[in-house]
Amino acid sequence: MDPLPDPRMAIGSGDIRKDHARQKRGRGVLSFNLCRIRGTLGFSMNIPSRIASLHKKVDLALGRWLPDSKTATIHRAMHYSLFAGGKRMRPVLCLAAAEACGGRWQAALPAACAVECIHTYSLIHDDLPCMDDDDFRRGRLTSHKVFGEGVAVLAGDALLTVAFEILARTKETARYRSQAFFLDLAKAAGSAYLIGGQVADLEAENKKTTLRELMNIHRGKTSAMIAVSLRLGAMSANATARDLKALTEFGENLGLAFQVIDDILDVTQSSEKLGKSAGKDVASGKATFPSVLGMEKSVNEAAKFTASARKALKPLGERGAFLAGLADHLLNREN
Repeated sequence: MDPLPDPRMAIGSGDIRKDHARQKRGRGVLSFNLCRIRGTLGFSMNIPSRIASLHKKVDLALGRWLPDSKTATIHRAMHYSLFAGGKRMRPVLCLAAAEACGGRWQAALPAACAVECIHTYSLIHDDLPCMDDDDFRRGRLTSHKVFGEGVAVLAGDALLTVAFEILARTKETARYRSQAFFLDLAKAAGSAYLIGGQVADLEAENKKTTLRELMNIHRGKTSAMIAVSLRLGAMSANATARDLKALTEFGENLGLAFQVIDDILDVTQSSEKLGKSAGKDVASGKATFPSVLGMEKSVNEAAKFTASARKALKPLGERGAFLAGLADHLLNREN
């Protein structure tokens, strides 16, 4: 796909919001496309119920494996952010991948909790004044607003380190030794992917950004941790190389779809609905899919990435049904 000109050279943040307002008034292209996508990518199984069940299993395990919140300020800060709500999408994907590969969700539980700890640490740091400077996350005050910047930084650091302590509970399989789990997670969370993507995101603020550059940002910042969640779950189930490759490709495309929808919702939803400050991306001059492509094309891109994710599951056959339904569910989310 050829790079596109930076949208901020063509339309300002005010124009994006005006375009959205026009679409809301007249059931314009955005509304039409969302309805069309929801009508064609349906699923029959009860996805929300299964997500809620896996979500609960992760919460119970995190409660067991984290230090008691009553023992120290740092532990209270860790619990505050980790149990602030949230979708638990990454750990749910991890557990679902284990089941899709013929394993038991219990075997993937340490890995699932580890990726959620790393995800939460990244959010704490992302919200800091030196980064995105957000006051709200998941419907409540951000960590640095409650505990101060110093403790917030340390709470993030502590969640990063405890993630690997929890991951050490994962049992080796015939194909995957312990070091494989540690290496996969460390690489995804490191400077080549998650952290590198965050740096690229900061560097792109208020600058001309092509679509190719934007996708590279989010392959690191978003897709890598989603893909590794699936990989760790699959590895815990002693997945074949074929299944592992399929789930990796699924995760990479799902991550991009998730990010496109996230960017759209930042413009189209209220702060109350999102549980965080709406419109912050536009106000901060962030490179986003709507700012690069516009709303209509962004909606279409989300559908394309979701379709690619579903296609990647083909080698799994019926074993990938829940994951395919989950991809549709995430495409249709409203927060």
